[in-house]
Amino acid sequence: MSQQQQTLTELGTEQEFIQRHIGPSAEEQQAMLATLGYDSLDTLIAAVVPASIRSATTLDLGASRSEAQALSELRQIAAKNTVYKSLIGQGYYNCYTPSAILRNLLENPAWYTAYTPYQPEISQGRLEALLNFQTMVTDLTGMDLANASLLDEATAAAEAMSLNKRMAKSKGAVFFVDRDCLPQSIAVLQTRAEPVGIKVVVGDPETELARHDYFGVLLQYPGASGEVRDYAAVIEAAHARKALVTMAADILALLLLKSPAQLGADVAIGSTQRFGVPLGFGGPHAAYMATREAFKRGLPGRLVGVSVDAHGNPAYRLALQTREQHIRREKATSNICTAQVLLAVIAGMYAVYHGPRGLWRIAQRVRKMTAVLAAGLEHLGYGPGNATFFDTLTIETSDRTATIHAAARRQHVNLRQIDAQHVGIALDETVDIEDVQTLWRIFDADQRLDVAQMEAQSADGLPAQLLRDDEVLTHPVFNSYHSETAMMRYLRRLADQDIALDRAMIPLGSCTMKLNAATEMLPISWPEFSAVHPFVPSDQARGYAQMIAELEQMLCACTGYDAISLQPNAGSQGEYAGLLAISAYHGSRGEGHRKVCLIPGSAHGTNPASAQMCGMRVVVVNTDDLGDVDLDDLRAKAERHSRDLAAIMVTYPSTHGVFEQQITQVCQIIHDHGGQVYLDGANLNAMVGLCEPGRFGADVSHLNLHKTFCIPHGGGGPGVGPIGVGKHLAPFLPGHATSGPDAAVGPVSAAAWGSAGILPISWTYIKLMGRDGLKQATEVAILNANYVAKRLAAHYPVLYTGASGLVAHECIVDLRGLKESAGISVEDVAKRLVDFGFHAPTMSWPVAGTFMIEPTESESRLELDRFCDAMICIRQEIAAVQGGELAQQDNPLKNAPHTAASVCADDWPHTYSRATAAYPLASLRAEKYWPPVGRIDNVYGDRNLQCSCPALSDYE
Repeated sequence: MSQQQQTLTELGTEQEFIQRHIGPSAEEQQAMLATLGYDSLDTLIAAVVPASIRSATTLDLGASRSEAQALSELRQIAAKNTVYKSLIGQGYYNCYTPSAILRNLLENPAWYTAYTPYQPEISQGRLEALLNFQTMVTDLTGMDLANASLLDEATAAAEAMSLNKRMAKSKGAVFFVDRDCLPQSIAVLQTRAEPVGIKVVVGDPETELARHDYFGVLLQYPGASGEVRDYAAVIEAAHARKALVTMAADILALLLLKSPAQLGADVAIGSTQRFGVPLGFGGPHAAYMATREAFKRGLPGRLVGVSVDAHGNPAYRLALQTREQHIRREKATSNICTAQVLLAVIAGMYAVYHGPRGLWRIAQRVRKMTAVLAAGLEHLGYGPGNATFFDTLTIETSDRTATIHAAARRQHVNLRQIDAQHVGIALDETVDIEDVQTLWRIFDADQRLDVAQMEAQSADGLPAQLLRDDEVLTHPVFNSYHSETAMMRYLRRLADQDIALDRAMIPLGSCTMKLNAATEMLPISWPEFSAVHPFVPSDQARGYAQMIAELEQMLCACTGYDAISLQPNAGSQGEYAGLLAISAYHGSRGEGHRKVCLIPGSAHGTNPASAQMCGMRVVVVNTDDLGDVDLDDLRAKAERHSRDLAAIMVTYPSTHGVFEQQITQVCQIIHDHGGQVYLDGANLNAMVGLCEPGRFGADVSHLNLHKTFCIPHGGGGPGVGPIGVGKHLAPFLPGHATSGPDAAVGPVSAAAWGSAGILPISWTYIKLMGRDGLKQATEVAILNANYVAKRLAAHYPVLYTGASGLVAHECIVDLRGLKESAGISVEDVAKRLVDFGFHAPTMSWPVAGTFMIEPTESESRLELDRFCDAMICIRQEIAAVQGGELAQQDNPLKNAPHTAASVCADDWPHTYSRATAAYPLASLRAEKYWPPVGRIDNVYGDRNLQCSCPALSDYE
């Protein structure tokens, strides 16, 4: 057909996005198939995916949309959200995201496409940014060290409860919670406490604490009511009982208030959302958690520390990783390794941009505005219920409560609905004098108060004995980048130090680092999505409700499940919620004794940690020589634990990158013994459009929207880990504090829909791809992985393959033999890849001494070949070591990565050339990534733990 004869349908734009998302062109795909010995994608997929689980029908989704069509449709949905000025508070505040941070960080793929900094030499920029965050938190809380953020404040409260339980010398069973804590935090605490036998008691710590045998206490500072209490005596009393105390402290209020450490607290938690992070209907936001040096081994999550590189220069890395679930599994401090990195970086940069003086001015302005508001309301006859305050007032409104809320809505203002007699008002940095005057008119439309007079009559609000008297944020990083020029260049300098997806392929097995398209990302900055408080009345969030319902339906279509919960805001939270649903289901049938969870030995580290958190007992199932679940061992252990069997947790395709043929048998064995099948959805990118776990035997899966459905990793967060369940488990999806007391299972996250602000990304991705595009993406992901495996097989053994000698969407190459023959470790190869401009594949998991490689469908054949060429070149260097042409202890691998400073130094002590070090392939001369530091000494960093910004003298 000539170009002139094409139809309008053929000339349409709907297929354009599919071609932009999928890396290899049709011609490249055919050439790659020929390399593998197949004539079509259909024949390749038939050889890879067992026929027993293949879907017989196409996905129940619409056709692909063009980018313009998808954005137009989403605009119409977003317009159904009503953006009022929400003065609801409860841990969520309007704020200004400085434009320099919005444009150069939040909307910059150099930041949002980065991966978790497990390869620190190519992550120095984001590690420095996280260290800024940690330093900000430790300065403001007064604690010794802070982690790199947690998922939300409620989750942080639950993690603090666990830390208190592990570390307290008190053997009490009660965790006492201040009744003035945020309601959503109390609800999540109750969810997390019940499975592990902790009793949560909510009350007044000043009058009721002594009645209980407690191991820990949670205090809110200031309280949800707005009251600012001096808890020093309560903390002293708790310590006398050998209990630990956690304070949930408002990050902005700490500019003015004494720190939790000054009051004697052991742990400080809170949210940093109001430091420049949009509301987003509840998330994603970075929580913080800080504690004393004595409790460093009990601190959950990631922890950035300072070490030195091979040249003795300071360098950043993740510290104390052996305490976490990657290593310790069910004995880990937590199942959460996820941080909210992108959001933590924004919050940290907000402090860098404003500096201590700027933050103090913002805090003082909020406090003063609240004082003026309180004075005016008192003049109108509405005295605040809280005598002390920072930004929040609880107002007794008697029989006028409904009238006041109605008046507020007419002014496009949301106030907190406390009860029939009280209204809450929480101010923030966006509130101005006109807003205060509007609030006065809401309470009394006929009065016109003089602002200056009310300011003169206003009280200070803060107790004098609680005023902060120490300096904070004194490090130069918080005092150097206050002009936009300086901030722009600082963010650019940090980004240039890193390898993110905008620079090169990130071939991480199991982590699915695929394209996060710009069109998918655009809507998260729209105010109709970003500026909505999570607790607004439902009629103001109709657009969110529609978008969420449509996304749930599309995810059900992709997985074969009957219901979805989008509340879990990380894969680990999804695992936890899925196992809670299973436990609640068994309990509803009078089988609450079912507590045994079978887990294959190759499973993700979060799996056993999640099971332990749900009160389950982990029993490990062996894998056979092919890496598959050992069916004989599974049958024996299912039989042995038949009465108490709760579930199996299995990853499919398997952790070793193969579609196991016997997955339906695995499911049947578990069901025959009364258990449920939890199928880990980490590898769903190999199944969408080809097979549906909800149809071939699984009962529940978590789905990593930050993997398969294109929400970016952001340097290690945000993530979304919703769960899909069969109809019988649907009643046991997580509830929420806003859904009332009758929910079968409590909430796992602070907001009802978790990180709702980034759900438009996945909605847009699915709409853009449509049923055919999603299937094609899966097929090309499998094609790309097999092409890489084929190219590398002649140089490195491919450890596991399926029945047809093929892999799924990832492959494992075996480097173990190189240690004995050449003295080369898997780490040496990983660091040498940096010299080629690549992030290393997943190292030593699920098998020590191996690489697990996942190219995803987004990478072109050119990029796949570039990676394979690098790996082959490295193998040739290893052969030179084996042949004696390169010294075993002085070769390009042992000394990698090579910095520009080392290559350009006057002294070159190595037996190989500078050119070999820097330009092992000729193509690198045209485009070269220079790592900012040499290989980092991990042991030094743990032995000399430093988790805040080093002094400038350390760099001299």
